Amino acid sequence: MVKALALVSGGIDSIVAVALALEQGMEIEMLHFSTVPLGNTRGLEKTKLLARTLGEKFGQKIKVGVAPHGNTLFAIAKNCHRKYSCVLCRRIMLRAASRIAEKRGASALITGEAIGQVASQTLFNLNAEHSASLVPIIRPLIGMDKLEIERLAKEFGTFETSILPSACCSIPAKPATKATSEKVEQEEKRLNVNELVEKELEKADFSE
Repeated sequence: MVKALALVSGGIDSIVAVALALEQGMEIEMLHFSTVPLGNTRGLEKTKLLARTLGEKFGQKIKVGVAPHGNTLFAIAKNCHRKYSCVLCRRIMLRAASRIAEKRGASALITGEAIGQVASQTLFNLNAEHSASLVPIIRPLIGMDKLEIERLAKEFGTFETSILPSACCSIPAKPATKATSEKVEQEEKRLNVNELVEKELEKADFSE
C-alpha cells in the first residue's frame, strides 16, 4: 500500500483530496500547519474532526500531525515583499512536510490545489512552490472547479465541517500571480529558511 502525507488546512479542498486518495486505497497521514500565535486553533480542531469523519467512512485510522508555522509567517511578513507571502509560505511548508514525509515512511505529499482558484494556485505559482519539495506531490483536484469539489465534499460528508469559521491570517491584498522560482529564491535570501524549517521539524507532533 502506498503511504502519503496530506497537507490539510481544515478547509474544503484539502480534505477532499485526502478522500480521493483513500478511495484509491492509499494509506494516509495528515499534517496541519498551525498559525498560532498569529492565528487560532480552529483549523487544527477541524482537521482532527475531518480525520475522524473519513477514518470512519473508509475504515482507516488516520493519524494527524501538527507543525508550528506562525513564527514562519511572522518572519515572512517582517522581511519579505508582501505580494510573495503566499508562495513563500507554501514553499516552507512543502520543505518541512517533505522532510516529515520521509521520516514517517511516506513516499509523496498530497495537496488540495486546483489551478487558478486562489493566488497561490496559478500555474506559475504552483511551479514556483513545488520545486521546494523533496518528494513527489499528488494533486487530485488539480483540474476541478469549485462546484465539483464542493459536490464531492458533500458526498464524503466533510462539507459542513470544512465551512466552519477559520481562515488564513496572512493573505496579502495584492498577491503575486506569476511568481518564478528565481524571484522567490531571491526573496528567500531575506529569511533564514533552514532555521525556520528546522524549528518546524523539531516541534512537529503526531502524538495525539
